Amino acid sequence: MSPPLITHLYTADPSAHVFEGKVYIYPSHDRETDIAFNDNGDQYDMADYHVFSTSSLDEPYDGKVTDHGVVLRTEDVPWASKQLWAPDAAFSAKTGKYYLFFPARDNKDKFRIGVAVGNSPIGPFKADPEPIAGSFSIDPASFVDEDNEGYLYFGGLWGGQLQCYQGGNLPDKFDANWLGAKEPSGPDAYALFPKVAKLSEDMQSFEGPVRDLVILAPETGEPIRADDHERRFFEAAWMHKREGTYYFSYSTGDTHFLAYATGKSPFGPFTYAGRILEPVLGWTTHHSIVEFEGRWWLFHHDCELSGGVNHLRSVKVKEIFYDKEGKITTKKPE
Repeated sequence: MSPPLITHLYTADPSAHVFEGKVYIYPSHDRETDIAFNDNGDQYDMADYHVFSTSSLDEPYDGKVTDHGVVLRTEDVPWASKQLWAPDAAFSAKTGKYYLFFPARDNKDKFRIGVAVGNSPIGPFKADPEPIAGSFSIDPASFVDEDNEGYLYFGGLWGGQLQCYQGGNLPDKFDANWLGAKEPSGPDAYALFPKVAKLSEDMQSFEGPVRDLVILAPETGEPIRADDHERRFFEAAWMHKREGTYYFSYSTGDTHFLAYATGKSPFGPFTYAGRILEPVLGWTTHHSIVEFEGRWWLFHHDCELSGGVNHLRSVKVKEIFYDKEGKITTKKPE
């Protein structure tokens, strides 16, 4: 079992990117709380973001990871009331700027997605005064393709409120009757889809509508069923690309797997392809995948450092590989 990458703070939901020749990690910052554990996620009461960087991902990690300090706080975001959950970051060659995407609850207790802009990977980042128009739910994951076009993937069930938007992919379709640990079920129900929107040239708004990102079952060619909790999307969207194939990966939530699907377009459809990581210590599992110096790495978290406290997590990293068919494996092929 690999040791935590960061030990002086509790960190989770690591989004890793290579900027300016280094790996930069944008995690959420877990903190102690007296809030009781519940399926709404109230115990995940994060209030700021740190940025970390490293030039080496090989053990041991002591002295290799730099904490660049707090780059954004709840009070820096005019529209946010609480819960700065899992963020992500992007660089746009079109603007020369860096963008920090993040979810938070607004003053009506609904999760929205915001963006903050900076001139370097470590900020400082200045939040836009309003959330991204048309955004909702949690877990934004940004992806900039080889043509420099940007996309934002997002969504999370239960506490992330994705199930409240079954009436349409717009904030005003919110249905409070679906709040809580609820989702569609039954033999005829399809799983709810994660969402994707193309980002505008300035990376601060959506260009076009929010779309469903369809994940198909390979054996039927139909969307994964709602009762298939070992394969259906729950939260923790991530997109990467390798040799022309798009890899959409995610958490299955209450079954605690990291799974992935592949496709030929950033909009999908995607076909389920397997698991990346089995359950770890702790309820949540959340990750990112990045190539650095010719090797591929999986960033994730667990609760080993806190002795199994679900809301006190620690970032870890492990090398991953691809077989001849492009399938992800944690063991180096022979």
